[in-house]
This record gives sequence, structure tokens and C-alpha cells, in this order.
Amino acid sequence: MERWHRAFSKNDAEFKELFGVKKEIFQEMLAILTDAREKRQRKGGRRPRLTVGDQLFMTLQYWREYRTMTHLGFDFGIAKSTVSDTIALVENILVQSGAFRLPGKKALLAAENAGRKLAVDVTESPIERPKKNKKTGIRARKRGIR
Repeated sequence: MERWHRAFSKNDAEFKELFGVKKEIFQEMLAILTDAREKRQRKGGRRPRLTVGDQLFMTLQYWREYRTMTHLGFDFGIAKSTVSDTIALVENILVQSGAFRLPGKKALLAAENAGRKLAVDVTESPIERPKKNKKTGIRARKRGIR
């Protein structure tokens, strides 16, 4: 049994508290992802370790609970990089479907008079730092000046 099936025994309010979406929205997302998986599988390739429902479940947990990808990977038995790739894949499929898309900047600015809306991107990204090696060391040290 998939991990997300247990949540369907909950009532609508508890389900929304767990996932952040209603059961109907979850089913719509699941249908879109299932269609996309079938299209990808026709081309061939290796089957993913997680089912479509578990991929969606993991993505919703990431969005809802702000869990780290390392913790999600541990819970689902996959690597951190696989978690990142899966979340990006699910996000892209849902956005490309057009059913789950945030309004554009103009729509948000036009709605500013009616009330404020805020969208926050909380995607994990590694910090970019310069590599430390002998070539990028301090010039004075290279010349022998101390």
C-alpha cells in the first residue's frame, strides 16, 4: 500500500491539514501526474522507485512542512538528489498542465487594490562559494612576501 492511501481515511479537514490541499485537488494532481508518467514511459527508460502518488505525497510534504530533502530522502528510502529531481519534475508537470499556476506579475499588481497576495519560493538551493585551491590563493603568499 502506498504511503498516501492512509490519509484518505481522514475527513476533509484533517486531509487538508496534512497535505495542504483538498482531496479533490489531490486527485486532480494525481491524474495529471499519472498521464505525464504514462507519456514518459512510452519512450522507455527505467521505472522510478516511487509511485506517482508517493512522488506527489513527498512534494506536498516538502511544500507543506518545509522538511529538508535529506529527511524526505531518508523517509522514502531514496537519495537527496532524487528527492530534488522528483520535486522539480512534479512542479514542472503541474505548472505545464496549466491547472495549477500562480497568476503573473500583472495580475498580482492589478489585484493589489483588492487585497494583497504573496507567493514565497522556499526551494532549497546550495550556497555557491568559490573553490579554495592553490591557484586562487593570496598573491602575496605566492610571491613569498609575508
